[in-house]
Amino acid sequence: MKTTWLGTALMGLIVGAMILVPFVWTGGEAANLVALILVWALFAIGFDLVFGTAGMLSFGHAALLGSGGYALAILTVAHGWGFMPALGMAALVGAAMAFGLSIFAVRVSGLFFSLLTLALAQMIYVLASTKLRGLTGGLDGIAGVPRPALFGIDLYDNDNFYVFIVVVFLIGLGLMALLRASPFGRSLRAVQANEVRAAQLGYNVQRLRQAAFVISGAYAGVAGSLLASLIFYISPQMLHWSVSGDVLIMTVLGGKGTLLGPVLGVAVFELLKEELSQYTQYWYGILGAVFIAATIFLPNGIAGLFAPRRDRDKGEGR
Repeated sequence: MKTTWLGTALMGLIVGAMILVPFVWTGGEAANLVALILVWALFAIGFDLVFGTAGMLSFGHAALLGSGGYALAILTVAHGWGFMPALGMAALVGAAMAFGLSIFAVRVSGLFFSLLTLALAQMIYVLASTKLRGLTGGLDGIAGVPRPALFGIDLYDNDNFYVFIVVVFLIGLGLMALLRASPFGRSLRAVQANEVRAAQLGYNVQRLRQAAFVISGAYAGVAGSLLASLIFYISPQMLHWSVSGDVLIMTVLGGKGTLLGPVLGVAVFELLKEELSQYTQYWYGILGAVFIAATIFLPNGIAGLFAPRRDRDKGEGR
């Protein structure tokens, strides 16, 4: 789905305004909430490379997110690593985990790919909860995950750590924009459109899918480590399949296959969650109703509102 320059600019302004909220709304609470949104958004734009660009619906991304978080937590808490080296290792662990899963998953497609990623991720969740509890802390998880120490700045202050997350998010967003515009990104879209024709044109479909999955894993690893550091804690819940379901809802809600759509979807999801949870414990059911309504009335997601009329009609006709 192509958006106009005006639509892209408007979406960028919305995201930029969201990023600037804590600077005009003083207090650590706003900074903490927007930082949480940006971390999930980093995870979502990585997920959308696989889902929206390559056309693979993965239910195993929770394993990639959690593996990055655990990598940072174990290296910093148990082995005394510095935060930045551990962050780099978390990206590598996420990519390596994605490569391991992709060895099996990319051999199939469609529903079988989704189910296989779900089964493999749940195996990792069970292992982290039981067999590997000496390493992961089991269901108790690992507490006291640190934040970075950079240039003498107190990043345990939510406002300062928020700025750090903004920088990491913008770097990740910029790299993803370049990647999507590159020949590699165009090749992924060709595979999504018609994998048989892409293979006939000489594309190695399996390798392209595997590369997309590995890159997505690196994004998930970084997001997982930032999330663990943001809340000072990680548990096997981060590996649970429901986390993969959440990022799927966020991406579809915002608009899959677009750069900023998943970011908008994360913002709407988290803001609704924050607001509804104050009034009812059944907030997830209300979010489900919102998601159903969005899929009916906004088939291209929130980003579809900024698309040319012909693209909106095409989405509604699918």
